[in-house]
Amino acid sequence: MKLQLKANAKINLFLDILGRLPNGYHSLFMIMQSVSLSDIITVEENSCGEIRLSCSESALPTDEKNIAYRAAKAFFETAGITDKGVDIHIEKNIPFEAGLAGGSADGAGVIVALDRLFKTGFSQFELCSIGLKIGSDVPFCIMGGTMLSQHTGGVLSELPALKDCFVVLAKPATGVSTARAYADFDSAGYIYRPDSIKMLSAAASADFDGMCRFAGNVFEQTIEVPERVTIKHIMNDFDCSLSQMSGSGPTIFGLFKDKEKAVACCEKLEKQGLVKSVHLCTPAKTGIEFI
Repeated sequence: MKLQLKANAKINLFLDILGRLPNGYHSLFMIMQSVSLSDIITVEENSCGEIRLSCSESALPTDEKNIAYRAAKAFFETAGITDKGVDIHIEKNIPFEAGLAGGSADGAGVIVALDRLFKTGFSQFELCSIGLKIGSDVPFCIMGGTMLSQHTGGVLSELPALKDCFVVLAKPATGVSTARAYADFDSAGYIYRPDSIKMLSAAASADFDGMCRFAGNVFEQTIEVPERVTIKHIMNDFDCSLSQMSGSGPTIFGLFKDKEKAVACCEKLEKQGLVKSVHLCTPAKTGIEFI
């Protein structure tokens, strides 16, 4: 049997780092949102008993350095499956190293697909527990929608769906190392803390304007993305409700109530030559969608 699914990207409507844990990881407070930009993942059992991974993006590894490969390995170990193999192909649409959880989305898609393919019947909690072993964003990418994510990504609380809107994703050519981003944050001095209580209250009340008003990402204070200010200015010129960096960057997203203005913003960004890629999408209510 062959399964095919869409693994959706995410944006961070809110991201605060509460502190560093004894194990070296960081305790986070994030409000995350799935968006309709997705990788297409195809999974099929093979007869050779091995995990074989292929990808449309030649710059990405296809061995254990790839989260999707590690996801399959973790799934088989948890399920106690030792005599099966699987072929996985990823059609890459989500920019990588972009703060959009493209790799985590692929890992989530593989875990959900294998659960269905091998009829293991794991609960969502069990699937997320497998995901947390390979990446902090994987549990959210399995669940998807609009969620509060806490601690190291394994504590998830569902929130009301984000109001229908249009999302512009602008990925600059600048690259950002996640490990370096956290190291720079740890070594920074004073950090302005966005108001998590007001943001959570707005999100819990489905108050779109309030969410846009209280949104924040502490990484914007410690990560230098040269194009960020200009990209935000352009988004604001087209009346976006919120412009903000996602994750550790460098992608800047804009939320728009008006589709025509969102389209015009994409066109302006492309003409300016500020970005490596621009995508127009919408909020998604799930992280994984079977085709």
